[in-house]
Amino acid sequence: MTHLDVKHIQQSFGDQHVLDDIQFSVDEGEFVSILGPSGSGKSTLFRLIGGIETPTSGDIHLNGRSITGKPGSVSYTPQSPSLFPWRTVLENVLLGQEIQGEKDYDKALDMIERAGLASYEHAYPHELSGGMKQRASFIRSILSPQSLILLDEPFSALDEFTRIDMQQWLLSMWENHKRTIVFVTHNIEEAMFLSDRVIILSHRPATIQSTFDIPFSRPRHEDLLLSQDFLTLKKDIYHDMRQSHT
Repeated sequence: MTHLDVKHIQQSFGDQHVLDDIQFSVDEGEFVSILGPSGSGKSTLFRLIGGIETPTSGDIHLNGRSITGKPGSVSYTPQSPSLFPWRTVLENVLLGQEIQGEKDYDKALDMIERAGLASYEHAYPHELSGGMKQRASFIRSILSPQSLILLDEPFSALDEFTRIDMQQWLLSMWENHKRTIVFVTHNIEEAMFLSDRVIILSHRPATIQSTFDIPFSRPRHEDLLLSQDFLTLKKDIYHDMRQSHT
């Protein structure tokens, strides 16, 4: 079972107070998005959960064990695909397993094929489009042994239609493998379309302003984005986020 507890996290850099008493939990198999304005500390929060930075105060637990300041406890995919340019697609997606000393080539090749990259397993990152690089990065996360995946705005650099295609692909992979995902974005539609739950951060110093349960059934399809129920909820979330600007 995967259970994340973020407990009373405070983070400051000098006299800049970035995060203020952030606390929330994520359960097994949940897809939770962290939504907030640019500069609200979303990526800082991810670096703390990923163990890359240590909070000023507070604690982070995974399955009842503190992972504060301990990198390698979760699978963390930053905004850029971060593929090693000297490694092929296959070698890149196997990296997490390789670090643990065990590589499953058959599973990796199967996932590469299902991701539409079957003819690119021996290609290098410079031969891939932005969307293809993101698919390879996510396959690497799925194949890594960690039970929790952090995705930090992975589609922000893509055009609208490519982003929608990537969102649907991500959901199909998640529904097949049911990993626990925490996703950072500043895009309301993206958070709603992907998530079971959306946590909204206020402006800096960020607090948890509100939480929205997303009621739409799965699997989700592109036409949901134009439905009246979706647009009504989007308006509610927009107005909630807008309050933090005033």
